[in-house]
Amino acid sequence: MLPPELPELPALTRAEGELIDRYLEVVDLLGRINPARAQHTYGGLRAAQALVIKATALRDALSVMHQRGESEVHAATLARALRVLDGERRAGRVTVPPTSTS
Repeated sequence: MLPPELPELPALTRAEGELIDRYLEVVDLLGRINPARAQHTYGGLRAAQALVIKATALRDALSVMHQRGESEVHAATLARALRVLDGERRAGRVTVPPTSTS
C-alpha cells in the first residue's frame, strides 16, 4: 500500500521558496532551543549556535526578494506552502506545551 500523496506545493518564486526553506530551518532550531520542551542543554546550545547562521540566511532570502522587487508577501500562498511542508507541527514545538492535568 502506498502512502497518501501530499498536496502539491503552490507555485512559488525561487525567492519565496528560499524564504520558506530558511524560515522552517529557523523554526526547527527554535523548537530545539525551547526550554519548555528541551531535555538537555547541549542540544539547545548547538541549535542556538546554528541559529545565527540560519537567521542570516533567512535575512538574505528576504533581502533578495526585496531587491528583486518582490515587495509583497503573499501570505495565503506561503501559508499553504508551510502547511504542505509540515510547518504547523514544526512551529508548534516553539510554543509552550499545555499544562498537564495529572
